[in-house]
Amino acid sequence: MTLAAPLRRSQAFTLPNILTYARVAAVPAVAGLLFWPHETWARWAALILFVGAAITDYFDGYFARAFAQQSMLGRMLDPIADKLLVSACLLMLAADGVIAGVSLWAAIIILCREVLVSGLREYLAELRVGMPVSRVAKWKTGFQLVAIGFLIAGPAGQPILPATLEIGIALLWIAAALTIYTGWDYLKIGIHHATGPEAR
Repeated sequence: MTLAAPLRRSQAFTLPNILTYARVAAVPAVAGLLFWPHETWARWAALILFVGAAITDYFDGYFARAFAQQSMLGRMLDPIADKLLVSACLLMLAADGVIAGVSLWAAIIILCREVLVSGLREYLAELRVGMPVSRVAKWKTGFQLVAIGFLIAGPAGQPILPATLEIGIALLWIAAALTIYTGWDYLKIGIHHATGPEAR
């Protein structure tokens, strides 16, 4: 059996970490561009930046494994970068009315789940208990990113694909459903460790 390579402490400027930094830096840039929701050029620029940032979410992990450059810093920053990107975009899309009405509940579910999981990870870290990302959680992230991409394109994408907004909202609800499923999974783990023998 092959053992996983131990995480390293001082790996600030490896390629995987640089990609993660780029994803964090893209957050204010995408949010800033969405301040001009009725400017077609701004929406396309925001979409290009968002897609680039979303792609780094795959490649930072891929390069970390391929080049044995996994580090504690990368492990900490990667989920933070994901949550910042998704949360900022959802808030801006709600502010400009692309996500509105009952669909706001899908965004609220996603945001609440991110807070819940962050709290659970912090609690379980104190108990030295890991909470690995499940396959369903990865699908959830994928649906979130694709949904947000369609919604960022929004009105600018309608002339090219008339159902752009409808597709984005449908995918957002699918992501919200997966969010509830994975959030409950993680909550059960937290409750087990909070009430089990190891909590006494």
